[in-house]
Amino acid sequence: MWHPDKSKPVFIIIPAYNEEKIIRDVLQGLIPLQHRIIVVDDGSGTALQPLLKDLPVTVLRHSINLGQGAALQTGFDYALSKQAAYIVTFDADGQHQSADIDNLLQPLVSGEADIALGSRFLSKDSNIPAGRKRLLRFARLVNYIFTGLLLSDAHNGMRAMTAAAAQKIRLRQTGMAHATEIIAEVRKKKLRYKEVPVNIQYSSYSKTKGQSAWGSFRIFFDILLNKIFK
Repeated sequence: MWHPDKSKPVFIIIPAYNEEKIIRDVLQGLIPLQHRIIVVDDGSGTALQPLLKDLPVTVLRHSINLGQGAALQTGFDYALSKQAAYIVTFDADGQHQSADIDNLLQPLVSGEADIALGSRFLSKDSNIPAGRKRLLRFARLVNYIFTGLLLSDAHNGMRAMTAAAAQKIRLRQTGMAHATEIIAEVRKKKLRYKEVPVNIQYSSYSKTKGQSAWGSFRIFFDILLNKIFK
């Protein structure tokens, strides 16, 4: 097990939008790791700060919903201003497993990579629903078309990066297209990357929060328009 080094703090960034039903459960699984936890409340209808004030977490809030990409950038900026050594991104819907964070950090701590990308397809315990698997295959091809990197899992919100890598990544895609933008930045800035197996826990709740087919096409067109008018 990788043990926290107080001189090299890890910040876990959790973008959250209307996740009041499950956010406390997600945080309870992360708190024992003794990392700095930053929840970015992206304009939720029910403000999360009052619901989490008894927990050892920092809550930042957007006054309006800006999108997950914008929430992550807010988290990156805050973590870097607080001298983070490593930054982990973690979804708020209960799909990600806190036990996978150590494995994501290992290649960074060892100096093997600048960014570690979680992949559910490299995990032996993967139980991806058939419909979701088809969408992820489509996203994988979209990523390859726009970034030149063919990854096993294109839209996994669980990743870790060094502070130096985070400083080189500036997200302009405020919505879900940020996932492809991050990969494009990895290639453009010549960051060393490694895919790491992670487990995804699909529940009836998390499935309702996931990307639909229409949402996936919207991501595609967001990326395309950004390329055309950049």
